[in-house]
Amino acid sequence: MTAEQRLHRIELPDSAPLPSPYAEADRSQAVADLLVSNRFDPVGLPPGPFALHLEVRDGRLVLDIRDDADQPLRIIALALGPFRRLIKDYHMVVASHEEAVMEGSSDARIQAIDMGRRGLHNEGAELLCERLKGRVALDFETARRLFTLVCALHQRI
Repeated sequence: MTAEQRLHRIELPDSAPLPSPYAEADRSQAVADLLVSNRFDPVGLPPGPFALHLEVRDGRLVLDIRDDADQPLRIIALALGPFRRLIKDYHMVVASHEEAVMEGSSDARIQAIDMGRRGLHNEGAELLCERLKGRVALDFETARRLFTLVCALHQRI
């Protein structure tokens, strides 16, 4: 990965905080991890690094890709329909995880819930890669973290 094929900044809309500290921490960690390591290579654009303004607008996931000086380069809008089941399941699993931790459930139960969460992350990442194929090249970890942000954005609407 070169410095040109990566995100150097991620912008999310200013809005109300997420419904729980756990969800907010998950979102913050995804952004921090993305900024440390990612592969984001929009097809047909000049070399980066890139800024990504990510939001949900009119039932679509909007990826507003910008250059280093924050000048718009390309907007990609993806229908959220294919993601809805995964997002809903992800929110249910996160709520179950929070509840299990607060109740002091067994480590085995918490680990089982976390495995389900990882599985949903993987499905979401695969779907995101598929939907962006031919438009943006991503590595799997970048797609997983972006899926976390998609879920966080969806929680806010």
